[in-house]
Amino acid sequence: MADSTTERLGHRLPVKKLFAASVGNALEWFDWTIYATFSIYFASEFFPKGNEALALINTFATYALAFFFRPLGGMLLGRFADIRGRKPAMILTIVLMAGGSVAIGLLPTFDQVGWLAPILLLLARVAQGLSLGGEVSNASAYLGEIAPPSRRGRYSAFFYISTGSAVLLASILGFVLARTMSKADLTAYGWRIPFLLGGVLGIIGLWLRRSLAETEIFEEKKSTAKRVERPLRTTLREHPRAVVQLVGFSMLSTLCYYTFFSALTSFAVKTRKADDVDVFLALSIATALFVALQYPMGALSDRFGRKPQLLVWSAATAILIVPLSTLVRPGLPGLLVVFCVGLCLYTAMTSIAPAIMSELFPTELRGLGIGAWYNLTVALFGGTAPLVLTALSDAGLSTLFFWYVAAGAAIAFFVIRTLPETKGSDLR
Repeated sequence: MADSTTERLGHRLPVKKLFAASVGNALEWFDWTIYATFSIYFASEFFPKGNEALALINTFATYALAFFFRPLGGMLLGRFADIRGRKPAMILTIVLMAGGSVAIGLLPTFDQVGWLAPILLLLARVAQGLSLGGEVSNASAYLGEIAPPSRRGRYSAFFYISTGSAVLLASILGFVLARTMSKADLTAYGWRIPFLLGGVLGIIGLWLRRSLAETEIFEEKKSTAKRVERPLRTTLREHPRAVVQLVGFSMLSTLCYYTFFSALTSFAVKTRKADDVDVFLALSIATALFVALQYPMGALSDRFGRKPQLLVWSAATAILIVPLSTLVRPGLPGLLVVFCVGLCLYTAMTSIAPAIMSELFPTELRGLGIGAWYNLTVALFGGTAPLVLTALSDAGLSTLFFWYVAAGAAIAFFVIRTLPETKGSDLR
């Protein structure tokens, strides 16, 4: 905690610690994103050839199924973090995620082993689903717990600086591979490159995370956490308002994330016939802007509050998402507008997500509370987003998906209005 003397003399960000905490999150999201980004190339490798649309739907169904292991991972690894510590939990998640990435990069195809191929793909995705379920909650809790109350927004910004950087790397990799390799080569073996790269990043992330110290507030509260019986039920019984609020704004957050970073990529190429190079370039530019805005938006929340930012984000998304969808078509200018506007608005939420979630629950329930309810929401609304958009597009009803996101934004707006302002408050 920063005292008044520290504030008066000027606070110095522990940049090395923040990046060490966030690098694992970067790997998690790099691995998670490249699956969606490169699915247009490897879908037919794991399912029977002959129906490209069905192969893509099956690939996204596997993507969605893995999401339903996220709540389990959030509960198990969140409780593990509440009892044993944030650091060991974050080390475990990075090992699971990197292992799943390498496994996918080495998997045999449907032509080689038949239906064993999609089964192995699903198992690798399950490991990653469990991992990511624990990663988001535990990394959020860690960043929230090491931050001074008056600077929690700034510290929280590093969460999505790492996420955005990972997604940027994935999209740049897609852009480079699309420019330098033929579609035949990308389908045959090029899609494996980013998954194997994820294994290398995993080793780096593991080394960095081993240097982290445990948070002081966890050390103070760990004995209390061990005494909590039926912790999941306790979150509902003692903190029902926090659970509803978390689900409400997380619903829109996850819809925004998986719409702009995952679903729109294949939708633009397969349904709207946009050039894949233009799509990857537009996403890369927008993601760079997304990363650049995280810290300023986090600092803004420390000065003016969390709630105003969230209200602007949800209201603007409700109004603009359907008009923006009409610009998803061939040509770089329209794609740039869609990705840049959508992701710039989204920074109002992402820059302060760990702060908001950490401030909802007490320390002894923070890992489990965030892990269970956030990941259940993501499983229901995020994991299904690419599948829903692909299925609706195949039926000629793609516009309905964007109305669905607009409805989610309207619900989130009213939920956010019930949130108390928490800038500058001490964690419980």
